[in-house]
Amino acid sequence: MSKFTWEVTGQIIWLFRDFGEAAHNLRPGTFSNQQPCFADRGDTMCGRFSLVQDPNQLRATFAWLNIPETMGPRYNVAPTQPVAVVPNDGRNQLDFYLWGLIPLWAKDPSIGNRMINARAETLAEKPAFKSALRHRRCLVLADGFYEWKQEPGMKTKTPMRIQLKDGKPFAFAGLWERWNSPDGSEVRSCTIITTQPNDFMATIHNRMPVILLAEQTLRWIDQESLDPQVVQSLLQPYPSEMMMAYPVSKLVNSPANDTAQVIQPLV
Repeated sequence: MSKFTWEVTGQIIWLFRDFGEAAHNLRPGTFSNQQPCFADRGDTMCGRFSLVQDPNQLRATFAWLNIPETMGPRYNVAPTQPVAVVPNDGRNQLDFYLWGLIPLWAKDPSIGNRMINARAETLAEKPAFKSALRHRRCLVLADGFYEWKQEPGMKTKTPMRIQLKDGKPFAFAGLWERWNSPDGSEVRSCTIITTQPNDFMATIHNRMPVILLAEQTLRWIDQESLDPQVVQSLLQPYPSEMMMAYPVSKLVNSPANDTAQVIQPLV
């Protein structure tokens, strides 16, 4: 069993996973100087999500995907942690990449702290993303994500967990990248693409992650470059009528809290 440590908001989070070779030499301390992750920053979306369903449940949705048996639940996935990714390398294999894209040209991997999201509207223009958009697209698997809702007349925000109404897992549209560290090892990282909110999400936040329809997932991870018009047709808001949300406790505010309590509805 492989063990990784990631420093988040001044605390050490231990992630136990049997990543094997899929971890691509991720090492403790890659982001040892990272800045704190603020859960409810208005400029970040999406900044937390969950993937609690077991491999058999994932296979029921992604029948074409090779999924490792030893994959534990994650209730509160935070930036700079390993996330479940399907890169467009033709293998249809679930892998684990760092969340926070480190451009190939980066001198310091901490730039990934600012690259957890990529705006769909400007992907083709940004130096950090335009090459990945053409050649390195990926799926990021989840079964829920969190956003902090400003309630009328309240000074504090309410954390909300957003899901699909059918409860099934889904895939965010993402980009991935390779980065070679000074010691010669390779780090693979990713970002989640965001877009304008649908009517449902507009009541919670002014952005939303791009959730791909089931029939779009394999198209997004095609190994060939996609026509810009095809790209934009895929990076659209998910249908409002297929989504739901419920309030959860402020346990989700801290990445150190990665237990089933985080996803329990707030009573």
